[in-house]
Amino acid sequence: MTVQRLGAAEAAERLPTFGAVIDVRSPGEFAEDRLPGAVNWPVLDDEERRLVGTEYAQISAFEAQKRGAAIVAKNIAVHIERHVMACPKDWRPLVYCWRGGKRSGAMAWFLDQMGFRTHVIEGGYKAFRTLVREQLDALPRQLDFSVLCGRTGSGKTRLLHALHGAGAQVLDLERLARHRGSVLGLAPGDEQPGQKAFESALWSALRGFDAARTVYVESESRRIGRLRVPEALLARMREHGRCLRVEMPDAGRVALLLEDYDFFVRDNDAFCARLDALRVLRGKEVVAAWQDAARAGRTAEVVEALLATHYDPIYLESMRRNFAGLEAPVAALRWDGSEASLREAAAAAAATEP
Repeated sequence: MTVQRLGAAEAAERLPTFGAVIDVRSPGEFAEDRLPGAVNWPVLDDEERRLVGTEYAQISAFEAQKRGAAIVAKNIAVHIERHVMACPKDWRPLVYCWRGGKRSGAMAWFLDQMGFRTHVIEGGYKAFRTLVREQLDALPRQLDFSVLCGRTGSGKTRLLHALHGAGAQVLDLERLARHRGSVLGLAPGDEQPGQKAFESALWSALRGFDAARTVYVESESRRIGRLRVPEALLARMREHGRCLRVEMPDAGRVALLLEDYDFFVRDNDAFCARLDALRVLRGKEVVAAWQDAARAGRTAEVVEALLATHYDPIYLESMRRNFAGLEAPVAALRWDGSEASLREAAAAAAATEP
């Protein structure tokens, strides 16, 4: 058999047809980003890659290539023994490395020689990364967005989930970014993905939508935590999105935030540590007073003050600047925090779909 080489675009279209998508880069490279659904079978781990690179730079390319070949052959044998022996004859793997093709070529040669119909991505991960960047610029222009606009704590994320449960197309940017979009947005112990991994996940989500149907999304700023939302997506949401204004009474907003951020209710120290980030904007004395109130068990009082003096003014100014449709939304979706009213709001949102 002969190893088949595919361009990144063709490989991306055919991803679901392969028995496995095999990333043979080092674990560190794989952790930064990879193709959707890829598994990591490194032919050089991070330390081995460093050693071979050092030998290449300090001794000679020939000696480094001999060293690398010995390590690669040993590691490929381990992967074959561990992962391939039980694979059926019609198993079809797709293999890629960083760019040059030596690492993926070595793995693909062995798989091909065993009789598997093996494919390799021409240009490797680097070609895939170029494809992602190009399509993140093009895909948003093909979609129509209904944007859920509402103040902090108004339950936009819950409404988004309710719409998804009802069969609507939903783009949950905060889930992809693993962040809730505010100074309190990162759950303790959690970690955001890197920018490249976020963009790959976003690309995968966008290309899965039916362009003939509306996509529901929350209004977002340019950054979700430390991650940047691609400009083409922001522009499409802001300039062409249909604004659905989500409304909830202030008492309901406070209750919802206390429920959604219950880990801060349980851990005053973590809550107070996050409040420190607001000292520059709100002043040391104001933040210190909030921290004292939180330590005294008056967390609801602090949340109410945060909404009134920090989040609401910033959000409303940002929305007026970036979402022209806020003042005359397609619909006002009012709910009070109950499951019944959430279902009603989701139904009202779905009814606006063209």
